[in-house]
Amino acid sequence: MALILQYLDDMHVFMDKYGDPRTNPWFLMSSPFPTLIICLSYVYLVKVLGPRLMENRKPFELKNIIIGYNFLQVIFSAWLFYQSLMGGWLYHYSLRCQPVDYSDNPIATRMVHACWWYYFSKFTEFFDTFFFILRKKNDQVSTLHVIHHGVMPMSVWFGVKFTPGGHSTFFGLLNTFVHIVMYTYYMLTAMGPHMRKYLWWKKYVTTLQMTQFVCIVVHAFQLLFIDCNYPRAFVWWIGMHGVMFFFLFRDFYINSYKKPRKERAPPPPQTSLAPLYKRGANGFSNGHLRARTVLPAGN
Repeated sequence: MALILQYLDDMHVFMDKYGDPRTNPWFLMSSPFPTLIICLSYVYLVKVLGPRLMENRKPFELKNIIIGYNFLQVIFSAWLFYQSLMGGWLYHYSLRCQPVDYSDNPIATRMVHACWWYYFSKFTEFFDTFFFILRKKNDQVSTLHVIHHGVMPMSVWFGVKFTPGGHSTFFGLLNTFVHIVMYTYYMLTAMGPHMRKYLWWKKYVTTLQMTQFVCIVVHAFQLLFIDCNYPRAFVWWIGMHGVMFFFLFRDFYINSYKKPRKERAPPPPQTSLAPLYKRGANGFSNGHLRARTVLPAGN
């Protein structure tokens, strides 16, 4: 126990010494443990406790809540994208090499605040999974979905703690743009069957998600070959995240769009008492298009 306490104390000393003093006193930023506890609690809730509590209950009808939530996520993502642009990427940042500005320059400070709000947005994304659980759509709480939502808050915490600005914020810039498109799709899906004709582009949202990770990997790993005053550890941190999520989304894309569907069984012989065909599942559930379920959430 003494060794553990000493280790924790040493870690806090390290955090205070090397962490960005601008973000050290901010909410949830003094220590990584609150964020870690929240992430672990999320995984336990959506994989164990939530399904258990809903096992003998009827699914909730959350159509209007889901529409409102996705609308707010579109607005929030658009605001974060704008803040990232105005905090550096539109006029001041270089795509080739961008060190972190640790000064109190107004533009640098704007990006620091944008980084913290981007970190906060990773928690608001938890509600997407909560809605799945409340609607008893447990099959949609996939490995990809849980890994993404469970990992991202902790990953972003380190960026806000040590490098809130500079090269790695390119990840947030692209990610918030993708979220504008993604949550718009989710909002339209939640509106009901009459929106189905406008949702032909769901396949391309997944393609956009994979494309962002390719861009993130290339952008991050270029610093391995050029001299730039940016921490090499965060180059690997961001780049490997991009690699991991690219392959996860690639597997999802292949399973959803590339693998041939199983051949349907031949229809039974028609008789005078049987209709020509029996209508099967119509692709809707609880007032929502099933297209909502074939698009991975969060990235």
